[in-house]
Amino acid sequence: MTNSNQTLHSTYASIPMESVGPFKLIGDVETDDLMVPMATYETPLWPSVARGARVSAHAGGIRVTVVDERMTRSILLEAPNAGVAVKRLQDLKNRHDDIQTVVAQTSRFAKLIDTHHQVVGNLIYLRLEFTTGDASGHNMVTNAADKIIPWILNEYEDLAYVSISANYCTDKKVSAVNGILGRGKYVVCETTIPRKLCQRFLKTTPEAITDLHIKKNLIGSIVSGGLRTANAHVANMLLGFYLATGQDAANIVEGSQAINHVEVDKNGDLYFSTTLPNLIVGSVGNGKGLDFVLENLQQLGCANPDVEPGVNSRRLACIAGATALCGELSLMAAQTNPGELMQAHIKLERAAKD
Repeated sequence: MTNSNQTLHSTYASIPMESVGPFKLIGDVETDDLMVPMATYETPLWPSVARGARVSAHAGGIRVTVVDERMTRSILLEAPNAGVAVKRLQDLKNRHDDIQTVVAQTSRFAKLIDTHHQVVGNLIYLRLEFTTGDASGHNMVTNAADKIIPWILNEYEDLAYVSISANYCTDKKVSAVNGILGRGKYVVCETTIPRKLCQRFLKTTPEAITDLHIKKNLIGSIVSGGLRTANAHVANMLLGFYLATGQDAANIVEGSQAINHVEVDKNGDLYFSTTLPNLIVGSVGNGKGLDFVLENLQQLGCANPDVEPGVNSRRLACIAGATALCGELSLMAAQTNPGELMQAHIKLERAAKD
């Protein structure tokens, strides 16, 4: 906190940034020779992601699919008892259009698409789910919730306010609910690497990567108590991508709850996929007005004013997911070869210091 005599001065943290690629994406965002900016202090990340991008491009590209999208805010109310809580929730379920009328007064982009709830004692945990256009939607859904609460309390005088946020959202915390019900963009990225390209670019085999995936990502995550996560280091790629494109970096907490699925296909080639059920990104909103961010969004084709709301942010999510896949593929390949990971770090980080 500051007193009235103090003045806050904005300064900027300088983080090294490079564009890596080229990426080739297949789907609604099909793009050749796409270079992706990443800001990071971990300099080996750039060549690692670039290697994954290069081999997947030679293999035909990365297929990207947006399965679902929604932003959430949960509110917390109190009823006299659980019986009253259930009755009020049953009534609210039938008043979707009335609630949307309230939401429409806060934003022309926010659309209420669903609600979920939990009752604990006399407490009502109400999860409100919205589409938010090209914005990630944090403030948009909170503003909507802030107007919904007094409307509910006016309609049901036996309910009382507890909090604008009930932790059932769930924002910037590890949880199961986001993967199950969705928060942000649900993105699936897939590529198939022919055996010869796997050996040429990744210096390993489809069998070795698949075996490591089972023993590391799957069994290792179970042993460690990982929650809805089976990946090597998705948080690394998301942080680099988020910092370069003006995202809320704290959302890598839930965003990195990603799941890899890897197998040797019937042709003996490597099928590699990364699924990100809770990927929170936006192409407009806070942080997007900085010059370097706008330049990066334009480079990615995610600042197009002539498309329908939501198209730019979906494209951005697909690119973020593909970036995560490339880093996962490259690191998994490196870890099948004893010593390769550490040797690369020593070589590249020392070179960066010289």
